[in-house]
This record gives sequence, C-alpha cells and structure tokens, in this order.
Amino acid sequence: MPSNPTIYDVSRLSGVSTATVSRAFSNPEHVKEHTRRKVYEAAEALHYSPNAIARAMARQRTDKIAYLICKKDATVLDEFYAGICEGIMQSANHSEFQLLVSTAEDWLHNVSTAQAKQIEGVILGGDAKAELVSELQSRGVAVVLVNNRMSGFDLTCVVSDERGGVRQAVEHLIFRGHRHIAMIAGQFSPYISRERYTAFRDIMKEYGLPADDIRLCELNVESATQAAMALLQQEQRPTAVFATNDMIAAGTIKAARRLGLQIPEDLAVVGFDDSSICPMLEPELTSVHINCRRMGELCVEHLKALLDGKSDFPRVVTLPTELRIRRSV
Repeated sequence: MPSNPTIYDVSRLSGVSTATVSRAFSNPEHVKEHTRRKVYEAAEALHYSPNAIARAMARQRTDKIAYLICKKDATVLDEFYAGICEGIMQSANHSEFQLLVSTAEDWLHNVSTAQAKQIEGVILGGDAKAELVSELQSRGVAVVLVNNRMSGFDLTCVVSDERGGVRQAVEHLIFRGHRHIAMIAGQFSPYISRERYTAFRDIMKEYGLPADDIRLCELNVESATQAAMALLQQEQRPTAVFATNDMIAAGTIKAARRLGLQIPEDLAVVGFDDSSICPMLEPELTSVHINCRRMGELCVEHLKALLDGKSDFPRVVTLPTELRIRRSV
C-alpha cells in the first residue's frame, strides 16, 4: 500500500479511469452505483481523502514534495540536516504539501518508486550531484538547493551567510588579542569548503595577519584530534583555532587537553554550526549559529512559488549567522 496514495493509485485499484474517480466524488450522480462503490472501496482501502482527490484533479497537481539529504553516508538523523528538515516539515504541515524525506542515495536506488509517487518538487540538502539535478529537471520536477550553490544550473538556493559567519568568528578572536590564528578545516561539500576556506584567508589578510596555518581533516573527532595534535606541537603553536565545524572543534579541545593546554587560557577555540555538542563540552564551545529551521521554511516557501509559476523572488536567499559566545574563547 503506498504511504501517500494518489488519484492514480485509486484508479488502478478500482479499475476505472482517473476521470471517473474524480466524478465519483465531485459529481457522484453522474457515476453508476456499482462503479461508485468500487471507487469508494478503493479509496477507503488506500486511506485516501476524497477532498485531496478533488483538489489534485482541479489543480492538476499532486502537491507531493521531497527533501533529499545529499551527503556521503548520510542519515535523516544528521543533526544539521535534521534541523532543516524540521523547518520543512513544519511548513509542509501548514500547507497543502505532502512530504517525503529520504537520502539521495536511497532515492537513486528507488527511482521508479519516486516516479510513481508523483513528486512535483524536491529540496536537495547539501552536496547534490549534477546528475541528480539533471534527472529531476528532465522530469519537470522543481528543484530548490539548501546549504549549497551549483554552477551550470539556474536553481533557487537557500544558504547561510558563510563568509559573514567566518568573519564573526575570526574577528572576535582578533579583537580578543589573538594574532596567530590557525584553521582546521573539514572536507565538506565544495561550496561550503570553498566559502569558509577563502573567507578565513581573506579576513586574516585584511588584518595583516598570516593565513597559512591551515590543517585539513576528515569529518570525525579522531581525524580532527590528529590534525590538532600536529598543529599544537609546532614550535610556534597558534594561540587560537577556528574550526570549520563543532565536531572539529571538539577534536581540537581533545588534543589540547592531551597536551596539557588549558582552554581558553592557552588556546582559544571557535566552532561553526552551533550544534548540540557546544554546551556539552567543557568549557562550553563558542560557535557560529545557523538558523537551520528557518532555512527549511524558506525552502518550502520558494518551492511553492516555483510550483505556482512565480518568478518575482530572489534566486539566492542568504540567511544571516550569529556568533554564540561561550567560555572557549
């Protein structure tokens, strides 16, 4: 049984045309009794709302959208994208949309199922691949990107102010007197990695400070700890570290502790994303806050505008960030 049945599902189960299904609910007097009974029984078996059928037929829309998380080894429980999902779900629940949530990997393995569900619009979170965008657009599906921008496509994008967030973090460290600031960067999507990396270098150069003390790591605490250990054992170690997400910041604090350094007396640390681990660390982590829920809400607003045929809205929407100052600096 389909989780979100459509008029087409009712048509197939009852063995009559979609036009007959529509008439059975909107003008039942024009449909023979035994035919009406088959339609009603099929709708009841599928738990399908007659109002939804009538609305879909009248508007020639299914009002089905999907949110796909495009990240290697992602799950729908990934904290950052779950925050975006919360905003999408809240907006969808207050609209006519029916929402499917999945990872891009699962979606690609079930393309035929996705087509059968009559998806009209898709929100792609993270590192969406060009092949997926092309496949969706070839089927006339409206696409909105969140936390990403792609060249070569005319797409609506909802992003946070990455460069502004880096500026807030780095300038705070500079204003606290730090002059040797290092960056430990994770391997995010090309867009996020590029924005945070170039912003750090540009801001440091703007203040006449060296911007070459940069270490790369995988997106896990172990790799971040190893990168931070190497960084902090230099003869001229930094007095502050800007970590490009909170997990990397946690690895940096772990490495500092192993080396007998005090946070923030010997080393100040700033993270990015303001995730749930920030208040759990000791000391609590200063981090750049991203309003994930609002990003999700805006995705639904813009997807609805696309499906309604509107064009009088910005193609790129950038949300401001906020530095949440705690005791790690």
